[in-house]
Amino acid sequence: MRPPVGSLLVRDIGLLVTNRPELGSGALGVLEDVDLVVENGTVVWIGGAGTSPAADEVLDAAGRCVVPGFVDSHTHLVFAGDRVEEFTARMAGTRYDAGGISATVAATRSASSSVLMAMAAKLKREAEAQGTTTLETKSGYGLTVQDESRCLEVAETIAEEVTYLGAHVVAPEFRGREEEYVALVTGPMLEACAPKARWCDVFCEQGAFGPDAAREILKAGRAHGLGLRVHANQLSHGPGVQLAVEMGAASADHCTHLDGADVDALAGSDTVATLLPGAEFSTRSPYPDARRLLDSGVAVALATDCNPGTSYTTSMPFVIALAVREMHMTPDEALFAATAGGARALHRDDLGALVPGSRGDLVVLDAPTAAHLAYRPGVDLVAAVVRAGRLLG
Repeated sequence: MRPPVGSLLVRDIGLLVTNRPELGSGALGVLEDVDLVVENGTVVWIGGAGTSPAADEVLDAAGRCVVPGFVDSHTHLVFAGDRVEEFTARMAGTRYDAGGISATVAATRSASSSVLMAMAAKLKREAEAQGTTTLETKSGYGLTVQDESRCLEVAETIAEEVTYLGAHVVAPEFRGREEEYVALVTGPMLEACAPKARWCDVFCEQGAFGPDAAREILKAGRAHGLGLRVHANQLSHGPGVQLAVEMGAASADHCTHLDGADVDALAGSDTVATLLPGAEFSTRSPYPDARRLLDSGVAVALATDCNPGTSYTTSMPFVIALAVREMHMTPDEALFAATAGGARALHRDDLGALVPGSRGDLVVLDAPTAAHLAYRPGVDLVAAVVRAGRLLG
């Protein structure tokens, strides 16, 4: 991202979502009829419309709603090919399992780095056009030292938050030899990849990695200075969520199949439950019980899980609409989870809010309220996107 320069005035904001309830009305801390100033990338002033200090540039919100930029804290943007045939088969009744990942691994290994870069950059532009101002993305479709390393080199160029996912599944050539592959993931592969990543992730699931192997991988990642994330409880009930809490992971992602002990563990921890309803939409699986998690006091984030197999979308507004319709979240809860929740899942206190001191990431909606994101699903309501005080697009 280019260094921020100068100041930007966003004037005539009809409704401003601050995500700080103490600053305004309701759970989202909504302010009415205000202006906002970003200087050198940071929000420095919010006040009554028409009372702002001068700025180098002006963006007229024209009475519309302004929300924090979306924080998409779980994506898989570095890959080649697609899996439309797999999707079509699922829509005809074939059950999803983790095996389809190997098809993307083969395509990714055979693609040049320039092809991977072009695809990832295209997906990033899609996400930005729909209001995403911060992306996390992972490796995980290379599964060799060389391919995981070059996938992370691509990831570094498109995402602020980069995750090493050598433990996506056991590489095809190691099938039946999981211990050897875990040794590779925690040894030479980690040595090559850790300098390019902030996070270490593991798919703890039947068909991927069991709890003992996943724990070993997470411990190795932590020993190399990486924060921890876990793909947990997506396909069935399993040990992933409990492992994420045990290891102090920043997030347990998917959380589709939980029992009471899992919910209690999350509620008593700092681990965020990152829900990915695009995956349930694309696999015709049960949706996570967001209502139960929220009512139990669990911190919840929403993310796209953009990937070619199970959630080929870059649209956070679509995810918000799914969360409201299918997971019984209120529009306010869904927006908070897609902004402040994602920021918490990434341990970022500079994102997900619009208050003095936060980064100047915002979306001007072509709508009078943020609830329109769920009320008008499938409609492009993004009028302007600003990241660190710079207008995108």
